[in-house]
Amino acid sequence: MEGRYDPRAIEKKWQEKWEEQGVFSAHDDSEKPKYYCLIEFPYPSGQGLHIGHIRSNTAMDIVARKRRMEGFDVLYPIGWDAFGLPTENYAIKTGIHPREVTRQNTDNFRRQLKRIGFSFDWSREINTTDPEYFKWTQWIFLQMLNRGLAYKATMMINWCPSCKIGLANEEVVDGKCERCGNGTEKREKEQWMLAITKYADRLHDDLDTVDYLEKIKIQQRNWIGRSEGTIVKFPISNVQFPNKSEISNSKSGTEEDFIEVFTTRVDTLFGCTYVVVAPEHPLIRGQLTDNSKQKSGIKNHAEVLSYLEETGKKTEMDRTAEGREKTGVRLEGIMAVNPINGEEVPVFVADYVLGDYGTGAVMAVPAHDKRDFAFAEKYDLPVRVVVSGGEGDAPFTDDGVLVGSGDFSGLASGEARGKIAERLEAEGNGKKVVKYKLRDWVFSRQRYWGEPIPVVHCERCGIVALPESELPLELPEIDGGYSPTDTGESPLAKIESWVNTTCPICGGPARRETDTMPNWAGSSWYFLRYADPKNDQALADPEKLKRYMPVDWYNGGMEHTTLHLLYSRFWNKFLHDIGVAPTSEPYQKRTSHGLILAEGGVKMSKSKGNVVNPDDIVSDFGADTLRIYEMFMGPFDQPIAWGQNGLVGSRRFLERVWKLQEKLTTHNSPLTTGERAQKAKGIDPLLHRTIAKVSEDIEAMRFNTAVSSMMILVNALEKESSISNDSFGRFLRILSPFAPHMAEELWEGLGNAESIAHSEWPVADPAMLAEETVRIVVSVNGKVRDTFEISADATEDDLKAKALGSEKIVKLLDDQELKRVIVVPGKLVNIVV
Repeated sequence: MEGRYDPRAIEKKWQEKWEEQGVFSAHDDSEKPKYYCLIEFPYPSGQGLHIGHIRSNTAMDIVARKRRMEGFDVLYPIGWDAFGLPTENYAIKTGIHPREVTRQNTDNFRRQLKRIGFSFDWSREINTTDPEYFKWTQWIFLQMLNRGLAYKATMMINWCPSCKIGLANEEVVDGKCERCGNGTEKREKEQWMLAITKYADRLHDDLDTVDYLEKIKIQQRNWIGRSEGTIVKFPISNVQFPNKSEISNSKSGTEEDFIEVFTTRVDTLFGCTYVVVAPEHPLIRGQLTDNSKQKSGIKNHAEVLSYLEETGKKTEMDRTAEGREKTGVRLEGIMAVNPINGEEVPVFVADYVLGDYGTGAVMAVPAHDKRDFAFAEKYDLPVRVVVSGGEGDAPFTDDGVLVGSGDFSGLASGEARGKIAERLEAEGNGKKVVKYKLRDWVFSRQRYWGEPIPVVHCERCGIVALPESELPLELPEIDGGYSPTDTGESPLAKIESWVNTTCPICGGPARRETDTMPNWAGSSWYFLRYADPKNDQALADPEKLKRYMPVDWYNGGMEHTTLHLLYSRFWNKFLHDIGVAPTSEPYQKRTSHGLILAEGGVKMSKSKGNVVNPDDIVSDFGADTLRIYEMFMGPFDQPIAWGQNGLVGSRRFLERVWKLQEKLTTHNSPLTTGERAQKAKGIDPLLHRTIAKVSEDIEAMRFNTAVSSMMILVNALEKESSISNDSFGRFLRILSPFAPHMAEELWEGLGNAESIAHSEWPVADPAMLAEETVRIVVSVNGKVRDTFEISADATEDDLKAKALGSEKIVKLLDDQELKRVIVVPGKLVNIVV
C-alpha cells in the first residue's frame, strides 16, 4: 500500500465496494436507534452538478458518517426534484421530450454524486416525475380538495405576453420574464389555490418546538407575518362600492360604505391625514370603464386609469421593494371620514399597497411611519404628531405618550391601543383582529411538465375528483408542442383526446383540468417517501414513518428557508392531521450553508464562463481533495469565493497523511508504566484534543476549524519518529467522514476487515485533555513570596504578567522601584526592586 497516493484507483475501488456491500443502507428492522440526515434533493439540470451542491452534501455526509460510527442506523437518502420550467424550456427549444431530458440529467447527476463518495442510501432513490411517486402527490391534493383546502379562485397573476404563460412571483425578475427576458404584466385568471392560511397560527407558533437557526425562524415568521391589530372602518360618502359583498364587516342597514384598514398602531389614529387603497381594491376595481364614470364618483377618471395600467406591468416584488420611491394618485371627489374624530381625509390609490394583504387599504400617519412620511412629503400632505418622544423632523415610530389625541392624550401607546380599540368596537367602527402577511398558495401552472391535477370539469356535477383507483393520472404522450397556447392555457389544453373524458359521478361528458401543479408540489412531502419508497399501496407504511420521522437534521440553502420550508411544513401538518405523518413538524433541526462564489467573489454563471466543473476537479485532484477543500475553505454558513490554490493545499495535506504510514509501528502490546508516562508527554494529548475538537466542530458545523485541527495534528505526527497503529487508527476514524476513500484504504492497511464506516467513533480521554501545567515560584529580591500554576508552554511574557499581577506581589511592590524581572522558564520568576 505504501508508495504514491493515487486517488483515482483508491476512490474507484472503495465506491465499488460500498455499493456491492450496501454499506450505507438504512435498515427498517435494525435494533439500533435511527438518525435521519437530509439534504434538499437536487434539481437535475442539464449543466450537471454544481460545486454548491457538494458543500451541503459533504457537510451532511460528514454528520451521517459520524452518526453511523456512533452506533446509529442512519438514513441518508437521495432523489430528484425533476419537474419544472428549465426542463420544459429545453424541450421547447430542442423538441426532446422532457422525460428523456430528465433521464439524461439524472443519470449524469447520479454518476457525479457517486464519484464524490457520498454515503447515500441509493436503494431509496426517488424521482418526482416517476408516476409511482406523483401518484401520491396527486393523492395528497385530493385529500386537500375533499377537506376544503384546495379550491379555485380568480386572481391577478403575472403574465408574459411573449411566452403567453402565467408566471409565479419567483419567475419574474426585475419585472421581466425569467424564461424570455421580456416585460410582464398583470392579468386576471382562475387558478387553483391551497388554503395555507388556515395553518398560519400553527406554522408560526410551532417554530418554538424545533431546533432551527434563529435566522431561519425569523425568515419563517416574517413570511407568515403575524400581526395583532385593529380593523378600523373609515366611512366614505358620494360613492358606492361595486359589489357590497366584497367588503366584509360593513355596517348593515345603512346607505354608507366603508374603507376598512388594518393597523397595528391604532394609538396613532388621531394622526391619520390620508387613506391609501391598493389598485386592486373594490372601491376602484371595475369602476373605471367609460360607462361607469358617474357611478364611481372618481373625477380624475383618466388619470387613475392610466396609473392602474402602469401598475399592472409591475410585479408584487417591484411594488414593495425596499427604498423604492412611492407613487400614487389621489382619487378626486372621494373623501374618507376618520371614525375617531370625524375628520375628512383624502383617499389615494398607490401601488405599494397590495390588494390581497390585510384589507387592501391603509391609514397613513406620516408623523409616525417612514413610508407614509415619504409619501406625504412628495404630495404635500399634512404631518400631525400624536405620539411624543421623537426628535427632529424624522417620523417617530416607537411607542410613547399620546398627544393631540382627545380623551386619550397622556396615555402610553400600549394602553391607548387597547382603549381606542374598545371605543371603536363599541361604536361599530372597528374590532381587534389577528392578520397575516401569508396568503393562500397559488398552486397551478399553465405548463406541460408538471403533475396533472386529478380532477375533471363536468357541466352537471362541477369539479369532480378522480377516484383514487385512477391514480396516477399521467401526462399524455406528445411529440413536441410543449409551448403554451395562444390563450395562455397549458399545452395540455390542445390534446383533445386526453382532455375529453367522462365524469366519474354521472358518466356524462367532462373535460380534464389542464393546469399542472407547481414544482413545489413534489418537494413538499419527499422526506416522507424516503421511509418507504417502493410502496404501491400507500404513501408509506405507517410503522416505517414512525421509525424514521421526524428528520433529525436537515441542511439546505438559505434561499429555501422561506417557501420550500414553509410549504413542506404545511403539507406535513396536514398529513399529520389526517393520520398519515406521525409528527406535526417534519424537521427537528434545520441549518443552512453559504453560497460558493467564483474567484473574485462574483456569482458563478455559464454566461460569465466562471462555473467550476466538479468532474474536472475530481479528475485532477481526487474526490477526497474536493471534499476537504469545500469544508476547509471558510465558515460553512458564510458565502465564500472559490480558489484553485486551496485545492492544491488540500491535496498536499492528504499526501502528507498518506506518507504517515511510513512511520507506523506494529508495537501494540500493553505499555509499561514508564512507557505510558512517556507517551503522555508525546503525541497522545494532542491526538485526544484533536478528537474532541473535531467531534465538537462537526456538531457545530465548524468544518473549517475541524480540518485545521487535523492539519495541526498531522504536522506533529510528521515530527514523530514512529506512530503506533492505535494512534494512527484513531486519527483515521476522525478523518474518514471528510476523506472517506483514503481513510478506508489506510484503515484496511492496518489489518481491519470491516469498513471504517462501521468502526467506532473515537472518544477523547478526559485525562489527556487537561493541558500540562507547572508550578512557578515567584521571588522578590531572592525571597520566595508567592507561587502559581500555568501551562507548561507559557511564554516568558505570560510568566511575567502572571507574577506581576499577583495580589501578594502587587502589595509588596507598592511604592518600590522595579528594576528588572528575571525568568527561568518552567521554574522561577525573580523580581528585583
